[in-house]
Amino acid sequence: MLSVFASSEESLAIPIWAVSRVGLDDWLAAQPAAVSTWARANEFKGQAGRVLNIPSPEGVVAAVAFGLGDGDEALIWRALPDSLATGAYRIASHLDAENANRAALGWALGSYRYRRYTKPAKDAPPRLVMPEGVDADDISRIAEGIFLARDLINTPSNDMGPQELTDAAQALAVKFGASLSALIGDELLVHNYPLMHAVGRASPRAPRLIDLRWGDVNAPKVTLVGKGVVFDSGGLDLKPSASMLLMKKDMGGAANVLGLAYMIMDAGLRVRLRVLIPTAENSVSGDSFRPGDILTSRRGLTVEIGNTDAEGRLLLADALTEADTEQPELLIDMATLTGAARTALGPEIPPFFTSDDGLAERLKNYSETQADPMWRMPLWKPYDKDLDSKIADVNNVTSGGMAGAITAALFLQRFVTSTKNWAHFDIYAWNAKSSAGQPVGGEAQAIRAIYALLRDHY
Repeated sequence: MLSVFASSEESLAIPIWAVSRVGLDDWLAAQPAAVSTWARANEFKGQAGRVLNIPSPEGVVAAVAFGLGDGDEALIWRALPDSLATGAYRIASHLDAENANRAALGWALGSYRYRRYTKPAKDAPPRLVMPEGVDADDISRIAEGIFLARDLINTPSNDMGPQELTDAAQALAVKFGASLSALIGDELLVHNYPLMHAVGRASPRAPRLIDLRWGDVNAPKVTLVGKGVVFDSGGLDLKPSASMLLMKKDMGGAANVLGLAYMIMDAGLRVRLRVLIPTAENSVSGDSFRPGDILTSRRGLTVEIGNTDAEGRLLLADALTEADTEQPELLIDMATLTGAARTALGPEIPPFFTSDDGLAERLKNYSETQADPMWRMPLWKPYDKDLDSKIADVNNVTSGGMAGAITAALFLQRFVTSTKNWAHFDIYAWNAKSSAGQPVGGEAQAIRAIYALLRDHY
């Protein structure tokens, strides 16, 4: 169990009262006069995220009132750890099973800190006694998977290259008894991954394909593919400096599928899991691939390079071609792929694309029950012609620049020809501004919902 949770035997745990706006009067009426007077004097009205420390006669914190607002913020509890002093706490209010689980998960997520390059915190984080009826192991594995994804994304590119990403996957393989292999550098050409090689060949840190396998070989196949561009300069179509500032997060797809893989393996789901991570640094040198080049993909389709800054889809094309050969029961890819996705839905709602209406409906339902936002966008076939090339089978970009997230998904769809249940997630993997329990930095997106879907099905 995570260290942010306290033992149920903590006799001195400070009670936390969860108070909504509509329940405020009932809560005040049930409190001693001194408490209700204190709450009114401090204008505590159950406001969302509001924390009120209630002192004892000796002046120490005897209880905490926590505002739930209108009750429409599912993970509001993630706001609480930042506002409390070191110590053990327990939830005194009655919570049904769903809200108890959300409270525990919110607490865990709000306790995350990234301190690799800073001095350790002076004070230990507050700890919560796990509410009754909550599956502590499941809450912990979900949080650990999310923390893994956040840590990987937050690590700067000088310490997170293809080798370090391989090391992270290897650590998971060792922990859960999975097998791991990697094709490195020119081995990609030998084994027919030409697009991957082209994207990464300009960097002194060789590109590679990471391949993790776990589970019963006879179990249903679930394959995850994650874009692992450890830094994206844009290549010869060089990004402006301002656009490079967050490019350490361009391996956010890889980080997210590794976080999801952690959850799957720790839960022991009955699946045959495969994780494919094409990883490279899109750099600039005399060996960079060029605008106008024509490259032959693993599938055999020729690709005209309209822009070297659309490199992630090239990595994914070869990896998806390989994944598709096994026709898994479910194939999911995740990538920080297009700015167009952010223009359409903003940083907090990742779009997903699938031609399977049943899978789309299940993802939508789990998105809602897990408070893990995502939104389906269309694989609009009429736009497919915008990827036409006069001298190759396909261009990696369109000429007009419109519907960029859709046309990127349509490009990827050309490399998934046999698998019926495929979904592509275009994630941002970053909190652009701090909010309660969500500091600026790397973020896991959609993987809680996907894990819940897999957990319930397998």
